[in-house]
Amino acid sequence: MRQLGLFRHNLFRLSEPFITQQAQRLQRYHPLYLGRLRYGAPPAGAEALVLEDLAPQMRLLPAAWHMLSASPHPYLYMLEGRRLDLIHAHFGVEGVYALPLAARLGVPLVTTFHGFDATLAPLGLLANPAWARYALGRGRLARQGSLFLAASNFLRQQLLALDFPPERVLTHYIGVDTHAIAPRSPALEEPIILHVARLEEVKGTEYLIRAFALIAAQHKLARLVIIGEGKLRKSLERLARETGFADRIDILGARPHAEVLAWMRRAAMLVLPSMKTDSGREEGLGMVMLEAAACGVPGIGARVGGIAEGIEEGVTGFLVPQRDPEALSTAISTLLANPSLRQRMGEAARRRMELHFDLTRQTAALEDIYDGLLA
Repeated sequence: MRQLGLFRHNLFRLSEPFITQQAQRLQRYHPLYLGRLRYGAPPAGAEALVLEDLAPQMRLLPAAWHMLSASPHPYLYMLEGRRLDLIHAHFGVEGVYALPLAARLGVPLVTTFHGFDATLAPLGLLANPAWARYALGRGRLARQGSLFLAASNFLRQQLLALDFPPERVLTHYIGVDTHAIAPRSPALEEPIILHVARLEEVKGTEYLIRAFALIAAQHKLARLVIIGEGKLRKSLERLARETGFADRIDILGARPHAEVLAWMRRAAMLVLPSMKTDSGREEGLGMVMLEAAACGVPGIGARVGGIAEGIEEGVTGFLVPQRDPEALSTAISTLLANPSLRQRMGEAARRRMELHFDLTRQTAALEDIYDGLLA
């Protein structure tokens, strides 16, 4: 079995289960996780080499030094005596930092782009110290990286606009586990409007709260459940109180993946009202939308970024203009008022996931990509 270095600075985040789900589904490649810090438990039986282990009493020090230096030496030290055949970095930021390591090891580097790394303007990247080296080194990555995978067709077009070479940029949907995620029974459904996202501007959560306030009086049993953590949480909680419906708006913070799936199976719909920020940042695709679809739950999304690749308008859900609470409230109200429409759209969403976004099939295609590089 070939050895794959799976490179992500902040490993095992609750908000990024798709990274480990893909890696653990590999059949011909054994993943070894490489990163700076652990933010959760690794998958059962998985092995991780993490810089924080180099100085357990000062866990942030090796990570900070690597952020500033981009030196491959800490990873070379931890990898001593091991062989890697290929490195796969998740996010363009990681690609820039993994490039020197791949060069020293003499192995190909694959980089997957998920959203901000292909859409955020350079000034926005430079404003964040953790992303500044990426902003300055993206051109080098484009020239020297072996292959670039875009999580949606939209992101592929963004990368081409950034002068990434067309022959080395492929669209690859990571997919969702349609075997582990079974379609829910209609009897489980409740009038829950579910939103799962980091609480950041790009996710448009503010507009969902405003939309809910417009229909709350009409749909007295409906509840808005928001799962996620982020810098906007306090302001969103304040906005919920200002609507007068705070008793029906639950902001739960981050939750384990299994609990998120349980909420999806109860929800009447999943809503992703993302927006294009002034800094250019847009949604790459929206993995939570795909997981909800796999559960048989219809979706409502804003017509920005790659969201339209996950929702088939009028078939598996609705697309609405960004930053438009009135249009969003109309779509929500339409689904709440039509149980048969929700069921029909949810069943169509499930079929679409099985046909086009199945994790097993998509991971097999990824391994073919790896094989082609190594051949």
